Amino acid sequence: MSPLRQQMIDAMVLRGLARRTQQAYLSVVAQLAAHYHCSPDRLDAAQVKAWLLHRITERHLAYTTVNQAVCALKFFFDIVLGRTAEAITIPYAHTPQRQPEILSREELARLFAVTRHAKARTFLMLAYGTGLRLSELCHLRVADIDSHADRMCIRVVQGKGAKDRYVPLAADVLQLLRAWWRI
Repeated sequence: MSPLRQQMIDAMVLRGLARRTQQAYLSVVAQLAAHYHCSPDRLDAAQVKAWLLHRITERHLAYTTVNQAVCALKFFFDIVLGRTAEAITIPYAHTPQRQPEILSREELARLFAVTRHAKARTFLMLAYGTGLRLSELCHLRVADIDSHADRMCIRVVQGKGAKDRYVPLAADVLQLLRAWWRI
C-alpha cells in the first residue's frame, strides 16, 4: 500500500467516514490515477475537471455518481493533500430532481404475486410498506419492532449515516410480520 493511500485511509478513519464511503472514495482516487497513469497527487484541478467531464459525456455516468466522485476528490485534495484552493474549484454536477414512480395497486399485486417464496414476498412487502433501506431490512431484529397500539413503529439501529431512527409501522405490515414470524 502506498503512503498516500494510507494517508487517505487514516484521514477518513479519523473523521469517522463509513467503511463503504471509504471504499468508494479510494476507488474514485484509484480510477483517476489509472486514467492519467500517474500518482493523483501530481494532478491539478483542470485535469480532474476534464476527467469528470469524460465520465459524464463519454461514459454516461449518472450525475449522482459523478457528485460522489467530486466529494471524494474534494476530500483528497483538501484534507489529504492540503490543497484547499484546488478542491474548491472542482464543481458539483446539477442533479435533476425526479419524483418517484408510484406503482398502482394492480402492479403491486402482480409484483408480490410473482415472488414464489414467503420469505422473499415478506421482505419485498416490508420494504414497500416501510420504506426501509436494504441494509436496514437485513439488520432488522424482532426487538426493533414496537407493536403497541399507541406507537406502532420500527426502530432502525445504525441506519444510513450511523443514525438511529423510527419508522411508522402500518397495521397491515405488522400483520404481515406476525404471519412471517409464525412461519
